[in-house]
Amino acid sequence: MSKPVEHHFAAPGGELCWFEWGSAGAHPTLLLLHATGFHARCWDATIKALPEDWHYIALDLRGHGRSYRPDSLSDWLVTADDVAAFAQEKLHKPVFAIGHSMGGYVAARTAVLEPDKVAGLLLVDPVMMTPETYAVEPENLIGSPSDHPVARRRNAWESAEQMTAHFANREPYARWRLDVLSDYCLHGLVPAANGEGFELACPPALEASAYMGSWRNNPYGWIGEIKCPTTVLRARNAERAGPMDFSISPTAQDLATQISGATDIHWNEVSHFIPMEEPDRLALLIKQLISPDS
Repeated sequence: MSKPVEHHFAAPGGELCWFEWGSAGAHPTLLLLHATGFHARCWDATIKALPEDWHYIALDLRGHGRSYRPDSLSDWLVTADDVAAFAQEKLHKPVFAIGHSMGGYVAARTAVLEPDKVAGLLLVDPVMMTPETYAVEPENLIGSPSDHPVARRRNAWESAEQMTAHFANREPYARWRLDVLSDYCLHGLVPAANGEGFELACPPALEASAYMGSWRNNPYGWIGEIKCPTTVLRARNAERAGPMDFSISPTAQDLATQISGATDIHWNEVSHFIPMEEPDRLALLIKQLISPDS
């Protein structure tokens, strides 16, 4: 697989960075949307395991990667508005959209906002929790994003190699495939504002605001409007130790029943970080969904 071409798009809120593999004339086109705190290039390993003659587009969502930084990421509907604007202007034919975690929420919302642009959906352990979860906000998420545990993430690095080595033996990164961890670190750093070393492309307090927003973005008022074929892929089920326990799936176990004709798939032996732990297996599923007879 050749290296992607970097592009930029003027979304309503600011400039989005997006990456493209292959030709726009190729069929099919896949639109890939990443999770909170991640970036478009976390999909590299999955794309490498897919056919070279397909067309791939991966976006850095607002506040992530090389895209613009708003003041907050708490409103996921606004993040989806960016993607819908991108789809309206840049997608000239229907695509198969794949979203992981928050990216699953955004992909689903995009399918509702731009139904003629999304021919199919794969929601990879989307952050769409039980309806009861949205009724009461967890006590530890009340207050400023700067008070959230994620806001205390280390934000000063000498290099991507240092970051990779630091995380390689720590949970949950130790379960990731090493090439995905390397991509996460390499493309998840930008030159530090003070001119010394590097810092996270998604600033910790901004990432924290997205996590805090997860309990404020109830999808059940619109998710039933999805019309395209949809697959919900869920990770391990168990009682979560807390809002930040991503060894367990945050996805409602009956989510697929809320979407007309949707298919539910359950991989109970993997954590929430499916594209990081099992990119080849995920790629195989994608191929089966898009070309079931191949």
